[in-house]
Amino acid sequence: MKSELKVVAFDCDGVMFDSREANRAYYNHLLERFHLPEMTPEQLAYSHMHTVDEALAFLISDSATLEAAHAYRKQLGYLPFLKYMQMEPGLVELLERIRPRYKTAVATNRTDTMAHVLTDNRIDHLFDLVVCALDVTFPKPHPEALNKVVAHFSVLPDEVIYVGDSQVDEMAARQAGIFFVAYRNPELTADRHIRQLSEVADLLDL
Repeated sequence: MKSELKVVAFDCDGVMFDSREANRAYYNHLLERFHLPEMTPEQLAYSHMHTVDEALAFLISDSATLEAAHAYRKQLGYLPFLKYMQMEPGLVELLERIRPRYKTAVATNRTDTMAHVLTDNRIDHLFDLVVCALDVTFPKPHPEALNKVVAHFSVLPDEVIYVGDSQVDEMAARQAGIFFVAYRNPELTADRHIRQLSEVADLLDL
């Protein structure tokens, strides 16, 4: 790993937290509300990686129903489903180990729930910057979120690593020129593949 590395950035869903069941419960609740069938595995995989706007557009083809679903989900919120999220083993230990030597950031396609996820799990103090879909014009796979990380810390792209688990993470990192660490997804093209979060510390020679 390059000695000039200064920032370690993380995706949220699938890296910091196992949120697949939370997303499954959330989107299936919305679909049930409008008498639509539960998600297929393909639909769950897509929804897991994309913003809520993109996911609902993928799940609901009828424009009137889609509009009604958006109105309902804004009233509903995601907070009732946060209880289904499970923090990945070793996350807190890793963050405490790499700070303060390295700056830490989150770059996620989550929207208004990200702050709650961090505070509810009492890890908000372990991140120097959080960039969610509300903070950018173009969510991942566009590199804007990672470009914001680079700009915020006034570093070069090769002074940042990004830990992600999906193709949208891979594409964003590649377009931003950032070293990409793939977490538990051997199908991705990455600079490094890891199975445990503790391996990030090994990459940093900690």
